[in-house]
Amino acid sequence: MVEESPTVAQRCGFVALIGRPNSGKSTLLNQLIGQKIAIVSDKPQTTRDRIQGVLHQGNAQLIFLDTPGIHRPGHLLNVRMMETVYQSLREVDLVVHLVDITEPFGRGEQFVLETLHGLEKPCLLVLNKVDAINKGRILPIIEFYSEKNVYKTIVPLSAQSGENIDPLLSEIISRLPERDWLYPPDYLTDQTERFLVTEIIREKVLLYTHGEIPYSTTTEIDEFDESRRNKGFLLIGASIIVERVGQKKIVVGRAGKMIKQIGIAARKELLATMDIRRIHLDLHVKVVPGWRNTERYLSSLEFM
Repeated sequence: MVEESPTVAQRCGFVALIGRPNSGKSTLLNQLIGQKIAIVSDKPQTTRDRIQGVLHQGNAQLIFLDTPGIHRPGHLLNVRMMETVYQSLREVDLVVHLVDITEPFGRGEQFVLETLHGLEKPCLLVLNKVDAINKGRILPIIEFYSEKNVYKTIVPLSAQSGENIDPLLSEIISRLPERDWLYPPDYLTDQTERFLVTEIIREKVLLYTHGEIPYSTTTEIDEFDESRRNKGFLLIGASIIVERVGQKKIVVGRAGKMIKQIGIAARKELLATMDIRRIHLDLHVKVVPGWRNTERYLSSLEFM
């Protein structure tokens, strides 16, 4: 009689990626999933909504939630972003806190620690960007955070290069609950194409603009015509929202040079990302005074 090998129980759970703005959460999510599903820039507060990415690893299904950077809100938009963070912390099975190891500990990280204190679920600490500092500086930082008595384990890694990602995955999987998978094996993200379009356009605005512009802009879809999709063509009309006329002039640029540059870069990435051969992207700039503090307008935006 042949003995049947024991069935390995499936593991499945939600994992929140949290941290200060620019700590590398979106970069880590993209690295874990193996493709870009969250926009990335060097501007703080790039992520404004919760982005979900699902990774299947052996018998485990890891459902990652990329969240906005933890900060003290100054506008209603930022209040909504922080509500997203707190809701995620309540709902997940495990928390991964990312720290930019190249930055000194300050009030921002102290605020994150205070947020995590008393959280009744496992917290792991990721010390990100280890490829950007002298290796001799890492151990004292590990000792410093170990004394906080918040984390089950600490993993130094580079989200950009993928260095030391596997140990992090092992630590996460070992702490996931045993339960059936919630999504099919080919499921990747909950983000719609329309959301992807608005985010990629906004990413290019962040890339090419400076000062106050990145923080006072958003994007919305005006037209999404798929009638010729079977011929490989998509027509998209979108607006870049700003708060003042002066900001509109900057985004449009002299003789329309800036908005053309944004459109070319966005179209190029959309073609590389979406299953489509041709995209006509029509961009406009719209002035909506005080949109970051207007509940009605925030509720109408795709990203919210």
